[in-house]
Amino acid sequence: MTAQPPTRPPATAAEALSAMDDLIAASLVGQQEMAQRLGLNVTDLTCFAYVLQAGENLLTAGDLATRVHVTTGAVTGILNRLERAGYVTRRPDPHDRRRVRVSAQPDAVARVYALYEPYYARLGTLFADYSPEEIAVLTDWFTRATTMAHAYREELRGRDEAD
Repeated sequence: MTAQPPTRPPATAAEALSAMDDLIAASLVGQQEMAQRLGLNVTDLTCFAYVLQAGENLLTAGDLATRVHVTTGAVTGILNRLERAGYVTRRPDPHDRRRVRVSAQPDAVARVYALYEPYYARLGTLFADYSPEEIAVLTDWFTRATTMAHAYREELRGRDEAD
């Protein structure tokens, strides 16, 4: 006998948007809490997350400025704070002496993972309640919504520059 997939309650697009708003709000507050526990602010933690995500493909300061939508001057301050706190090191770019690449410090990676892994384990348990097809739909939606969010933010910036 095969297990039947769980029955999900019906929901409207408006209810989904409301649930998404709740998730975003909880995530923002959660990021503030995580950053505080790590002795960082949210922007610095976000930059560090991009450094972690890049892995061995070390980002430049300019890459980080673009991803976090700050000036290169502001990202210099962020990197100074992250370096002083032991989260990153800057290395010369072997192909361009004018650039530096940013790498994560192993001890900092361990601290961040220790804080986030219990949460991600809970998310993994939650994902286990969904079929592979449902996970594919969720992944598609998150990916498309993220792309749309980036595009809308750029549209807003374009309006600001036109004013």
